Amino acid sequence: MTAIPANGPRRGIARGGKALYGAPLGILMLEARFPRIHGDMGNGTTWPFPVLYRLVRGASPERVVLEGARGLLDAFLEGASDLVTQGAEAITTNCGFLSLFQREIAAHVGVPVATSSLMQVPWVQAMLPPGRRVGLVTVSGSSLTPRHLEAVGVPPDIPVEGTESGREFFRVLIRAEKEEMDIDLAERDVVEAAERLVARHPEVGAIVLECTNMPPYAAAVQRATGRPVFDIYSMITYFHAGLRPRDFA
Repeated sequence: MTAIPANGPRRGIARGGKALYGAPLGILMLEARFPRIHGDMGNGTTWPFPVLYRLVRGASPERVVLEGARGLLDAFLEGASDLVTQGAEAITTNCGFLSLFQREIAAHVGVPVATSSLMQVPWVQAMLPPGRRVGLVTVSGSSLTPRHLEAVGVPPDIPVEGTESGREFFRVLIRAEKEEMDIDLAERDVVEAAERLVARHPEVGAIVLECTNMPPYAAAVQRATGRPVFDIYSMITYFHAGLRPRDFA
């Protein structure tokens, strides 16, 4: 068999069946108007690879986070199917609270699905030494229920801290009080939540950020707490690496 040079022309049979090519990951987006800064899941420049977006109408952050995404399952199933029709080979979402729909979306579309950053908790826990455990920072600690955790295999007694008491992050993202955001204040809210988490639970050896809007602040959280920090960016880059493994040939 003759090898094709790495930088040479590729010939043979080209297979179709999709509408779009070169972007195997599809992202289901909530309907929101707050700024999606670099590092946010909804900012296309965040990703080192192309992605496909699909807005789910009516799925506001308030409805998904505070109201348990009631009545939205069919809309997310339809959106996931649309992404697969376009060419997505795997699906994710831009809200960690959509762990509630993990099983249903995966069964509906028949491709790999990773709905929530929470899915990292079991394997992060496996990396920690004895006596250490994973802690969660979430946009709304009071809204994160045992159902959200059980759906993706997270222990119900995991330490959790939310940002509801902050000055900016929660009220801009969830309450939609304005369309502009003070980035420094938002970062402070997330960092302070992480600091409260480790102060109350010093056994926390690593932190998982639930909210897909938190990656811009992950480095600040790591500096403030001295713990490894995992978020939707770390999970989705890992997820994508399986869709398009590096070719060392």
